[in-house]
Amino acid sequence: MSDTPSNPSGIPEQAPGGKPAAAGEQDIQDAVPSARAVPPRAGTPAHASTPVRAGAARTPTAPRRPAPTHTGRPPKAQHAANWQQWQPTPHDPPVWIGEISSDEPARISVATLWCVAVTGLLSALLLGDGLGLNLLIVTVPTAFGAYFAARGAGRRLRPWTLVWAVGGVALLSVPALRDAGWPTFLAVTSALALGSLALHGCRTWLGVILGPFGLFGSLGTGLFWGFQGVRERADGSRGRWAPVLRTAAVAVVLLIVFGALFASADAAFADLLGGLTPDVSVADGPWRTLLFALGVVGALAAAHTAAAPLHWDRITVRPAAPRGRVEWALPLIVLNLLFAVFIGVQLTVLFGGYDKVLSETGLTYSEYATQGFWQLLGATLLTLLVIGLARRWAPRDGARDRTLVSAVLGVLCVLTLVVVASALRRMDLYVDAYGLTRLRVSVAAMELWLGLVIVLIMAAGAFGGRWLPRAVAVSGAAGVLIFGLISPDALVAERNVERYRTSDKIDVNYFQQLSADAVPALDTLPEPLRSCALEGIERELGDSDDPWYATSWGESRARDILDERPIDPQWEECSSMNTRNDSGGERDPYDEGRTGDGY
Repeated sequence: MSDTPSNPSGIPEQAPGGKPAAAGEQDIQDAVPSARAVPPRAGTPAHASTPVRAGAARTPTAPRRPAPTHTGRPPKAQHAANWQQWQPTPHDPPVWIGEISSDEPARISVATLWCVAVTGLLSALLLGDGLGLNLLIVTVPTAFGAYFAARGAGRRLRPWTLVWAVGGVALLSVPALRDAGWPTFLAVTSALALGSLALHGCRTWLGVILGPFGLFGSLGTGLFWGFQGVRERADGSRGRWAPVLRTAAVAVVLLIVFGALFASADAAFADLLGGLTPDVSVADGPWRTLLFALGVVGALAAAHTAAAPLHWDRITVRPAAPRGRVEWALPLIVLNLLFAVFIGVQLTVLFGGYDKVLSETGLTYSEYATQGFWQLLGATLLTLLVIGLARRWAPRDGARDRTLVSAVLGVLCVLTLVVVASALRRMDLYVDAYGLTRLRVSVAAMELWLGLVIVLIMAAGAFGGRWLPRAVAVSGAAGVLIFGLISPDALVAERNVERYRTSDKIDVNYFQQLSADAVPALDTLPEPLRSCALEGIERELGDSDDPWYATSWGESRARDILDERPIDPQWEECSSMNTRNDSGGERDPYDEGRTGDGY
């Protein structure tokens, strides 16, 4: 027997509502999954049983629209409009972004949060009056916050990390010791770069070059990380904040009340208290608020970088396809021959051939010295680029190729060192003729550092070069530190004072542009030159009234000298004296008759 009821009459089945169901509608109904049918009760007619869902109430069946006539074609599917087809197709990020991405940092610790808060407070109180010892003071809680964050992430202190950290702190001593602006800017920028390297721990060329910029990538993520940590801890420890705030408020009130009483009771204590405490006014509120925000964001960025640094060293640069020996070596050998010919001419000039060269070229003594230095500086920079590209395409099939590469590049490095010496000799000739300026000191220091880099490259070729990127970074930081500690302004003043004593040539107006670091050397000039040279510096020092934490040691020493021996400016005599004691004889084409700072 069959479980399906039969239809012996052949009459089509009735659709709900009493109308015959069309064939097409019947096909569609069969294709749609139906609810579980409830079997009819005993005694109930078969036509009264209707499929219903379990537990559903019986409701009158709504009449359906007439079914379409079946034509034998399948019904057309109705597709909704795809509005995303006009949207730009998302692309996967570059592979190197995934390689350098850091892991998710752990929750920020309470110690790091306190260090961040102290950094923001010190930034608001101390950094608004200038740069000096305050930079070192603000750096201390920032460094501790980064240390606690790195320890929470399981990172260990490595030797190179300690080298970068100590170097950064040493560079921040330049603003505390020297008053000149240009060395201070270089020192602060280099300290920021070394701090970023300490947080990232880079060792490859790309890591050392890009590592100093990685700290800026944590500005936004670090702020969100810190805000999230504060919110989580505030939700779980609301009852403990009230005692802390009450204790801090009571301590502040006691300090203010008793400090004011003691200051009014003793003038010496009042002077000491006034010198130690920052001078904060209501008018400085927006500026102090901005400094507080900058301090907090910077400290959070350093802590976030320490907890989850970017892995710059994971970026791999594939070596280029090696060239053949002749194709690679022939251009470099020709370049070496050109260097050798140039050096031969320089040696001839060095041993007494200046008069012949000047008579043949038609150049003056100063033009010959000036023209040569800049070209030789550019040649040194291009040589470093040539060495880098030559190493990339060098043949490397065996020991013979390694010997060829070492020999050709070694000769090029040695010849470049001679070019560096020739450039420095040109600068020395120019300084003898027209005196020393800030720019001349700067470019000579740059040339010296490039020569040191070439020596490091030669050592890497002989002993292996895994240490070379970090060694170049250390040499650059050391150069900036030495450049700041020797104080270019002090060096300029000393050299020009010596030149005046031997040749009776001096530019008094240029001395007035120098910083307070030049005061000790200019103080040795005879009057009225001394007063004429120091008048501009004394005016700058008199206009500023910076607190102790924003005053450099050079500025403080200059104030003491000027207080002990005040100047007595004589404008008419100074003006005539500047003309009479100019560079003399031959005019400086770059400075229009003055020593100046154009070159």
